[in-house]
Amino acid sequence: MASINQKYEALSDFLKKFYIPSYVLSPEAEAVTVPSTPPESPVLVFINSKSGGQLGGELILTYRTLLNDKQVFDLNVETPDKVLQRIYLNLERLKHDALACKIKEKLKIIVAGGDGTASWLLGVVCDLELSNPPPIATIPLGTGNNLPFALGWGKKNPGTDKSSVEAFLGQVIKSKEMKIDNWHVLMRMKSPEKGSCDSIELPPSLHAFRRSSPSDQANMVLNSLLLRRAVSLFSSYMVSAFFQEGYQTFRGGFWNYFSLGMDAQTSYEFHSQRKLHPEKFKNQLVNQSTYLKLACKQGWFCASLLHPFSHNIAQLAQVKICDKSGQWTDLHIPQSIRSIVCLNLPSFSGGLNPWGTPNPKRQCDRSLTPPFIDDGLIEIVGFRNAWHGLVLLAPKGHGTRLAQANRIRFEFKKGAAKHAYMRMDGEPWKQPLPLDDETLILEISHHGQVNMLTTENRKSKSMYESFPRVRLSDDGNKDEPLVANCEEEFRKFGAADTFKIPNDV
Repeated sequence: MASINQKYEALSDFLKKFYIPSYVLSPEAEAVTVPSTPPESPVLVFINSKSGGQLGGELILTYRTLLNDKQVFDLNVETPDKVLQRIYLNLERLKHDALACKIKEKLKIIVAGGDGTASWLLGVVCDLELSNPPPIATIPLGTGNNLPFALGWGKKNPGTDKSSVEAFLGQVIKSKEMKIDNWHVLMRMKSPEKGSCDSIELPPSLHAFRRSSPSDQANMVLNSLLLRRAVSLFSSYMVSAFFQEGYQTFRGGFWNYFSLGMDAQTSYEFHSQRKLHPEKFKNQLVNQSTYLKLACKQGWFCASLLHPFSHNIAQLAQVKICDKSGQWTDLHIPQSIRSIVCLNLPSFSGGLNPWGTPNPKRQCDRSLTPPFIDDGLIEIVGFRNAWHGLVLLAPKGHGTRLAQANRIRFEFKKGAAKHAYMRMDGEPWKQPLPLDDETLILEISHHGQVNMLTTENRKSKSMYESFPRVRLSDDGNKDEPLVANCEEEFRKFGAADTFKIPNDV
């Protein structure tokens, strides 16, 4: 007890702005003597100790030295959903404590890791449906760091010394809140005859959907209600496919991008080598050079000569898009396109902007808009080869702008390719494709927004920046509790079970 008080008293006035007393974080901790004035910017810090080589572990030690060590969490020791459930349950118990209430009101989250780590925590915050969900700042601790770069936090791995951490905290206290779109993913695939889909190595961001057994009559009623309500959220084709026997459905989400094709294949090879030899991937510059070498080795600079035509996107999948009015249309994919990127933020492959800024004076760009991060539209861009990707280095370079959509669906049928490479927010996987007459479906749909913290250096733009902020209202329809619960379950990312405060608290 004395040591905790001594540590707090020894902190500088600046660090006290972020400090959270232990009794607010855990019901087992005793209240200590703290000033009646609440911290100006209380933070919970989540760090992936395996990110950035040794940097993640070093960053944990520094934050625990500067702040209360109980407000700094290693994601490889405890998952964020368990941490947040415990803290918010304790905050509910302390709802009559003035200091705890102020901390809850001002609470912010810092997450340090790659894009996949940041997306994991974003999915958890969305799924937990916290009251007054805290805004999130991202520390770039991965290889690409597209998410922090787009929001102004930079793309270089940070320093781990005390002065670097204090400098970052200074940015957090000056940061501004901005909403960004969430994108929900549903993927339906045929279950293997032997074993389950668990044998396929999918990314951590995709979670198996625990579907009700149709043999249970009560669950059949729930399924019927869910089917009726979910049609407004996804295409009726995808929703009906969800209930077919012999299939497994996975769900997840992304906040930066989903990609299919050559870039995902290079990323998959990079991640595979890093798993085998983690000691060789401890430096960001070395990682980036390795990434480029893999692209050369795989032949993506001479794709038309070294890669079969049957592996081009148009041959792999039929693509459909949907606008905000609910109208579905086929999306024409040029035969030369070997990679598709569905982009939410203007940062891809280490800070490049594949969409660019459309010119309204050009006929092909007249129906397109700049890439706003909160407009409910996702930008769909295609690339022919690696040389086409290098065009992004030019001041006005961009990929092949294919469309902007509120939903997009990929349908994969039997073809020459046995698998396709996919990637969501930095997490790649090798997806088996149908070998018979079945269809693999992957559908992306808009799913609300999440609060992020941004700096003045951000690359992302809001559609409301020049106008008063508009808050979209609900449609006013009050669903039956049973139906509402079904809809809620269908729209979750699967990163965490929805958190509910017990009635007896």
